[in-house]
Formats: sequence, structure tokens, C-alpha cells
Amino acid sequence: MKLEQIQSPVNPQLITDYWSNNAEIHSFFEYKYEDQSFIERANYLQNNMYRSKELAEIIRSFMEKYGIQEKTTEHLLELEQGAPVVVGGQQAGLLTGPLYSVHKAISVILLAKEQREKLNQPVVPMFWIAGEDHDLEEINHTNTIVDAEVKKRGYSERSKLKTMASTTSLNSEAIEQFVKTVFHDFGETEYTEQLVATVLAHAKMSATYTDFFTVLMNDLFKNHGLLLLDATYAPFRQYEQRYFKVLIENNEKIALQVVEQEKKLAQAGYGVPIGATENNANLFFVKEGERFLLERKNGQFSNALAQVKLTEEQLLHMAEDCPEILSNNVVTRPLMQEMAIPVLAFVGGAGELAYWATLKPAFTTLRLQMPIFAPRLNMTLVTRQVQQILEQQELTVTQVFSGQAEAKLQQFIASIQDRESQQLIERMNDQLVAQYEVLSEYLQGGNYQLEKLLEKNKAYHDRQFHYLQTKISEQVLQKHDAIIHQYKTLLVELFPNGGYQERVYNPYQYMNTYGLTFIDDLLQLPMTISNQHQIISF
Repeated sequence: MKLEQIQSPVNPQLITDYWSNNAEIHSFFEYKYEDQSFIERANYLQNNMYRSKELAEIIRSFMEKYGIQEKTTEHLLELEQGAPVVVGGQQAGLLTGPLYSVHKAISVILLAKEQREKLNQPVVPMFWIAGEDHDLEEINHTNTIVDAEVKKRGYSERSKLKTMASTTSLNSEAIEQFVKTVFHDFGETEYTEQLVATVLAHAKMSATYTDFFTVLMNDLFKNHGLLLLDATYAPFRQYEQRYFKVLIENNEKIALQVVEQEKKLAQAGYGVPIGATENNANLFFVKEGERFLLERKNGQFSNALAQVKLTEEQLLHMAEDCPEILSNNVVTRPLMQEMAIPVLAFVGGAGELAYWATLKPAFTTLRLQMPIFAPRLNMTLVTRQVQQILEQQELTVTQVFSGQAEAKLQQFIASIQDRESQQLIERMNDQLVAQYEVLSEYLQGGNYQLEKLLEKNKAYHDRQFHYLQTKISEQVLQKHDAIIHQYKTLLVELFPNGGYQERVYNPYQYMNTYGLTFIDDLLQLPMTISNQHQIISF
């Protein structure tokens, strides 16, 4: 593997400004991303009490059925003794979801390792699985490449209910067919048979989306001690009882402050990432596996669809007696993490950075300190085939990102068109139009009522001319298919659907080509979190 770092031309403005020393965006955060911040944050954590021993036991019990390796055991012992944590998280996507899920985990592991060395103390990597999320349409598919085009491959079972990923069952036959279809698209390599067997074996032991995600992530990162925890895990929900109470008691204050902070964010030019409202309770009520967002109305917490209407006192009793019926949203999840876990830094993407920018006053209200926000690593994987095409077409990855490959493709297509055939067809059409005009004048002079028929007849010939030109163009393109296919391969591999590769494909596509140690190999590269985009060539 070869690592190159570039300045990405397609970063959101908020990310660009976050890396700037003088940007207004820093007023929305507690810390800048710099070494001194990590020292200060580590000192802050040492002076605060966390239930680390209890938390470590909960994580251990959650991970047991997925397998706990030696490095994981070491990290659990360190957490038990009070080590700070670098946290990142994601929804439970099929085949681990888009590549950025794995990129987040890699970012978490590398940052924890880096700060362990710089702070000269244990720092533990942890991945928070948002198994409570219920947007199944976002996680029930993946994408592959078929004939230089993006192909969406979906898991065939659908649910009309808003059930959480952690409570939504997987159909064993449907998930097996899904896996086989995806790997068929990948193509047969020396690694395919073993990969398919491993993934299917994991699928068979997975009852839900979250199970499948967790067992795959645990397998991919087994050598690096990544701690995994599902937000819906019942013992963890019990652990969160007191923190749900804090969120309920301060609910209105939190909502009002997020609304005001989001207005300030919009005034600074960064939009409204949450669309916060003053009546939003920022908590979900879980009923029969479905999540229903609560709102405060007339002094009560309610949701009409769930037929739920509770006083604050009743909701507080539920938080005490059955916290599993409560669930966080994008506002309360970071607050919950800060209360429940000794978070040194949170690793997230551009969307999460925008959400977090609305939360500083809410942290302050709960007498909490916002942890360091660490933008995750952005990576693009360049296969050997793609590298060869880049060299042949004299392009770079940066130029593909900035649209130059698409421009060159369109220029090439324009250059190979058969201009003479186009001119001949246009001349024939012009002659026919002139003859229709002569005929139309004659018919009108003879009082024939045939104008509609004449127009219909003329339109028919227009379509035939267009059809003929289309067929000529298709044959021209077929003659140059090899070069056109090269350009399309560049676009579909490096910038599919006009966006980063990491938002479209899953890691097994690359493991199928480069082997089972693919994740371990990535973690050996000298990558650090920065404003650079990581280009990894094979």
C-alpha cells in the first residue's frame, strides 16, 4: 500500500473552517483540535468521577458472544482502571455499511494510539453502535460495481414499522441471498470463497441488523482491541437510568438552547443541521420495538401515533423502572455519552460536526464539558486497475474529484461523433420540412381538413430521423467502448454518483481483491487525523 495525502477540493465549508485557526466556527466548540486540548481534556477527565469499572463490565458482557480477543481484554482492564476513551459511532449497516463506518473505526483506533503515546497514559478506542436508529431504508442495502456502473443491492425483507436495528430480525434466507449476490458482483478472486464462508457464518449467528454489524466489525478489528457497545443493550440502558433522569429534568432548557444555538450557527453561514424546535423532547419512546419521538405539549411528553401521554413525573419513574423504553436522538446522544463515558475525544464526520456545533450550551446546562471533536479520516482507495487508467489518461485522483475526468469523457465523446452523418440527416430533415410546408399550403387551398394528420405524420418522421441518429451514435460509441469504459471506471471507482467512494461502497469489495488482512494493512499506514484526504494506492 502507498499513502499520499492531498487537499480535497470537495470538503464542506464547515469542515474547512474547523481546521482554520481564525474561523468563527470555533466559538461553537469547547476545544480546538490541537495537542494542548488533549492535555487539558485528559486533566479534566482525571478530576471527574466516572463509573468506569461498571461500564467496562457492561461492554465485556455485550462483546462476549461475539468473541473477545487478547487486545480487547487489555483495553477493558484499562477502562476499568479509569482510562479515557476515544469514541466514534455509526448505524448498524449491512456488511458494516459504507466504507466510512470502517474509516471511523480506523480513526478511533489511530487517535487512541496516538494520544496514548503523547499523553503517556492508557487511552482506549471504542465504537458506539447506534442500534436504536430506526431508518432501516438507510442501512438495508449496499452498492457494487457492475459494468462500470453503481449497482444498488438491497436486502429483500422490508418492514413498514419504525423498528430499531437492534430489534429488527433478519431473514436467514434473504440475508444469504443478499451476501451471495453482492459477492457475485465483486467477482471471483483467490479470497472470495473464504470471505463468503466467513460472512455467511457470521450471518447465521446474527438475529438482527445490529448482531450482523457487530460480529463483522468485531472480526475486522479483532487485532486492535476496538471496544464495541450497542446503545440499546439492556444492561447499558440500566446503567443510563440516572442520566435519562437528568435529560428529562432539563429537557425544556436543552431544547431552547439548541434552538438558539442553531440560529447562531445559521447566522454564521452554516445552515440548520438539526431543524430543532422548542417543543422537541429530543427523546424517543420505544413501544414494541418501534421508536416514537416525544414532544412537550401542555406540560406533558406525548406522541399521538404511539398513543403516549406522560407527565414529567411519570416519565422519570419510567426512566428509573424501565429505561429500555427510552432512546436518544442526535441532540441527547452526545450528552448521554459525556455522562456515561470518560470521552477524551469524539470522532465524527461532517454531518456530526454540524450537529455538535449546536450543543455547547446544552452541555453547559448539564454542567458538562464538550469533549474534543475529531473529524474522522477521509480515504479513497485506488486499485491497481484504476491507477493504470489514471496513468494512461494522464489524470490524478484530485482531477477526478474536481470533475476533469468527466469533462475529458464528454470532450472525447464529442470528438468521435460522426459529423457528416449528422449533417446529412439534418439536410434530409430540412428538405422534408420544406416539402411538408408545400403540401400544407396545397391542402389548405383545397379546403382539405387534414392539418392534424399532417402534423402527426411529420412528427413520425422526426422521430425516425432522431432514432436513426441515435443508432449511428451508439455504433460510434461502441467502436470506442474501451476508452469510454476507462473513463467510466475512473468515475465509478473514485467519485461514484458525484461523491466520495467511502459513502457508496463497503469494505468487502476491497477485501475480496486485496485479502483478509486489508483492515490490518490500512492500520499500519502512517495516517493521522488532519485536514488532508488520504489516497491509498495498491
